[in-house]
This record gives sequence, structure tokens and C-alpha cells, in this order.
Amino acid sequence: MKCPFCHSENADDVLVCTACSRDIAIPASLVAERDELLRKREMIAEEIRKAESEIAMIRSRARFR
Repeated sequence: MKCPFCHSENADDVLVCTACSRDIAIPASLVAERDELLRKREMIAEEIRKAESEIAMIRSRARFR
């Protein structure tokens, strides 16, 4: 694992950087929160794609009237 602070390489299971002694462990709760936010972002992106498709369909119908 690369330290986000000093960019030195560390073993994947370390909690503290061996070079700069900063905490580099990521709590499981933050990983779970990130995963949930990514899932929500994908759901919203899909809703936006559907809405854009519907808008394009409405606009094309309006042109033929």
C-alpha cells in the first residue's frame, strides 16, 4: 500500500506508514460508506440517462407535429 502522505511503499496490512508514521488504515465503516455512495451514484446516473432519453423522445415527437 502506498502512503497517501509521503508516497512510500508499505505492506498491505500495516496501519501506520513505516516512513512517516502517519495512520494509513482505512476503517471498514468508511469503505462501506464509499461503496454505498458509489452504488447511489450509479443509480442516479441511470435515472439521468433515462430522463435524457425521455426528453429526447418528447423533443422528437414535438418536431413532427
